Amino acid sequence: MTTAVAVLGSSGSIGTQTLDILRGAADRYRVSALGVGSSVDAVVAQAKEFRPDVVAVGDESVAAEVAARVPEGVEVLTGTSGLADAALTADTVINGVVGFAGLSVTLATLEAGKRLGLANKESLIAAGPVVQRAWTTPGAELIPVDSEHCAIHQCLRSNEIGGKIGPADRVEKVVLTASGGPFRGRTRNDLESVGIDDALAHPTWSMGPKITIDSSTLMNKGLEVIEAHELFGIGFDDIDVAVHPQSVVHSMVTFTDGATVAQLSMPDMRLCIGYALAFPDRLEVPYGAIDWSELTRLDFQRPDLEAFPCLGLAYEAGRAGETAPAWLSAANEVAVEAFLKGEIRWVDISVVLEAVLQDWPGTAASDVEAVLDIDRRARAVASDMITRKVHA
Repeated sequence: MTTAVAVLGSSGSIGTQTLDILRGAADRYRVSALGVGSSVDAVVAQAKEFRPDVVAVGDESVAAEVAARVPEGVEVLTGTSGLADAALTADTVINGVVGFAGLSVTLATLEAGKRLGLANKESLIAAGPVVQRAWTTPGAELIPVDSEHCAIHQCLRSNEIGGKIGPADRVEKVVLTASGGPFRGRTRNDLESVGIDDALAHPTWSMGPKITIDSSTLMNKGLEVIEAHELFGIGFDDIDVAVHPQSVVHSMVTFTDGATVAQLSMPDMRLCIGYALAFPDRLEVPYGAIDWSELTRLDFQRPDLEAFPCLGLAYEAGRAGETAPAWLSAANEVAVEAFLKGEIRWVDISVVLEAVLQDWPGTAASDVEAVLDIDRRARAVASDMITRKVHA
């Protein structure tokens, strides 16, 4: 019997790599739904190949074109609600939707008691308390797809008791690894004059501009710290970050008896996606397998919080809890966009975020509407601060 899989965000990196796995495992999985924002050509081609029951299109203005081009019998759903409804066709949902549209997919999947392979950061960073409530639905499973959190999930399985991950009080420390981005090793003074091209020159990964800039400031790693807290219930004092240039050790867990368990592989997101699909089993294809005759060293160092203060700001927002992470994340999007437009310097990103965080109103994350409202307000505050800074 095959497992029905909904691939939402199917035109993006996570989505296309998921389909790559499913393409080679048709005896085990079938695609029940595909979902995109507005990538018409991509989703039409995917629909013709995989013949899903449903295609969801977030951008309603292109839905008619998609409907006219997909194979006969494929139902086309539209909008954020359409993406959420597409999730209900599957046993397992891979959520690679970008932005807040992915939150509706996360909630719909968990509230329906299904398995969620989560690659949408906003779901946990902006709405962690809301997602936690949905996660209590009987049958609901959340398997992280991000490489660091997938690694932690695997490490924690070494402490399974009776088929379940052991108590959090047996965890002494969780260590998330970071490549260090393009500015690894530079001081705050060195970074005063870096430009857009410098910040986009990531030494390890090929990513979109927003995530690449977040990697350069270490904000991306800070947001992952918040995700780790929400996923595994580990306190912020017990989550560390280590700069690891080789990007081979994806995360580590140290237990109270002194043992440290790490997950190692060459960078390949298909390993993480396959883990979410097959859990608690594993796929037979060795994605990310290491050639130990070629790997000669593994280096680690502490992050420089003076040079990269965004990491510390993420810890501060995480400890504050409720809507503080959503407030910081929204402001960060505005600041990064301003930097990419040449309106502020790279070092100004953290300056703006520190000021915005001081203005967080303390709103509780009571429901999705509260999260959306705080997102809107944070963007307005950040935009106003940037405007005043530009014209100062």
